[in-house]
Amino acid sequence: MKFKAVIFDLDGTLLDTLDDLADAVNVVMAKYGFPKHDRAAVRSFVGSGLRSLMQRSLPENERTEEMIDRCFAEMMVVYRENYKDKTVPYDGILELLNWMSDQNLPMAVFSNKADALTKGLVEDKLHYNFAAVRGMTTEELKKPNPTIALEIAKTMGMKPEECLYVGDSDTDMKTANNAGMYALGVTWGFRDRDDLIKSGAKKLVDEPMEMIALFQ
Repeated sequence: MKFKAVIFDLDGTLLDTLDDLADAVNVVMAKYGFPKHDRAAVRSFVGSGLRSLMQRSLPENERTEEMIDRCFAEMMVVYRENYKDKTVPYDGILELLNWMSDQNLPMAVFSNKADALTKGLVEDKLHYNFAAVRGMTTEELKKPNPTIALEIAKTMGMKPEECLYVGDSDTDMKTANNAGMYALGVTWGFRDRDDLIKSGAKKLVDEPMEMIALFQ
């Protein structure tokens, strides 16, 4: 079927945020004398929110709630300062968004990143007229809870089944299916093809412009 609207994940889907995330994590790792993580390791840790990123970054024997909370707070101090420094759109994303804008397709962003950071990145890096830009405000509403995705569809005047939900993680695929939307996995982000398929992806794309076939 031809879809009438699209909801995008942010990190790993529209924007490559890995370098800024890794920098923030490694400032904290260095402070406590823990091993630092390279880009590939941080890639495997992301996808479930920034607190989960810090939890996975800590040595297993240091993952107490108190330590996670302390290190997460310290990481966020750094990340709020550097989160726009190295982050860029993936190759082909601006071309895709230009095409969608020309077609007057309703577009939205839904991220597990904190709401203020989500809005800040979209405003700074993606100069498009999104119908909604939503980040995490409470743990209860973070993906794969479909509540916000369904609210976005309503804002756009769309039924869930008319929406293409685009993401790079197992969390995104579960969110799409929980919301009754079409789960489209992208392979340039933070999870491998097998992870996306196992998590419920209906289709995978290797390049952003491959998506336009789903609207024609």
